[in-house]
Amino acid sequence: MTPISTDPQDHPRNFGSDNWAGAHRQVIDAIVAANVGHTPGYGGDPWTARFEEVVREHFGPDARAFPVFNGTGANVLGLQAALPRWAAVITAASAHINYDETGAPEKVGGLKIIGAPTADGKLDRESIEAAILGRGSEHNAQPLAVSLSQSTEWGTTYRPEEIREIAETAHRLGMILHVDGSRLGNAAAFLGTDLAALTTEAGVDILSLGGTKNGLLGAEAVVVLDPDIGEGMRFLRKMNLQLSSKMRFLSAQLNALYEGDLWRTSAEHANAMARRLGDGLAEAIAAGRAPGVALVQEIESNVVFAHLPPEVAARARESFAFAPWPLGENIARFMCAFDTTEEDVDALVAVIAGE
Repeated sequence: MTPISTDPQDHPRNFGSDNWAGAHRQVIDAIVAANVGHTPGYGGDPWTARFEEVVREHFGPDARAFPVFNGTGANVLGLQAALPRWAAVITAASAHINYDETGAPEKVGGLKIIGAPTADGKLDRESIEAAILGRGSEHNAQPLAVSLSQSTEWGTTYRPEEIREIAETAHRLGMILHVDGSRLGNAAAFLGTDLAALTTEAGVDILSLGGTKNGLLGAEAVVVLDPDIGEGMRFLRKMNLQLSSKMRFLSAQLNALYEGDLWRTSAEHANAMARRLGDGLAEAIAAGRAPGVALVQEIESNVVFAHLPPEVAARARESFAFAPWPLGENIARFMCAFDTTEEDVDALVAVIAGE
């Protein structure tokens, strides 16, 4: 059997996804520190109790925390716990729950997803109202929730006032507001806010709180913000295969990220690398060194979208991994992570410019 190489040169950093990055050293240290003796399973441990305190410190005294294994599980579990079986969820057509979760919210959660068209991945009052169809008809799933991605799949961010308007619209129409916050830290870092400003204070009812994309080994959480919803979480988490027997290791990671400033410093670094990449490409385009290349979206988080001619994309892939973006022709997605370096970014710009 061929051994797996642990030489970093055999696993170079790239721009395929922030999921491709390793775990932050402080997170690994937290897991090791939690690996001591015996402690109650299924969340009865002091690390999980501490995470519940951390969540209340960030999101307010009514917030309840439920660590889970992954983001899709968090989205399905949170929506399922807050909604009846006949519910529909309005979201952007490009949203992860609609496009990238293999139908899990519908097949596992039993919820109808309504994907509304958007130009930049962001819903607004008008697009939500236009997506409400069949209200009151027994022949239609009933729109009872709005789900936002923060940041969006296009890398754009919702400002607090935008979320507040959406929350007011949803609540006026008898719906709850869910946020898929797999990159909530990146959005808060870009906007210069705390986490509550984009959630509790803006009227969000339930949140999928990200971790893996910001340096965790594999841990996310559902955070229930409205005390009147989500009573079934205790039972659904087990039923949905998201209840960890050794939960202390999930909670230890989440504590390492959110107890201090690691979530912000890691997100700020990833965002800064994306801005450096965008600035580098913009400079090469302006100087005529990158013919046919064009930036596609505003850079508001840790991702850059660029139109690349096929020959440029092929040349760049000889040196770096990155994702073709299926929602646009010849568009490449470059994700930056907590461990992306300036040298990585500059080398990618150079290869795109053919230098």
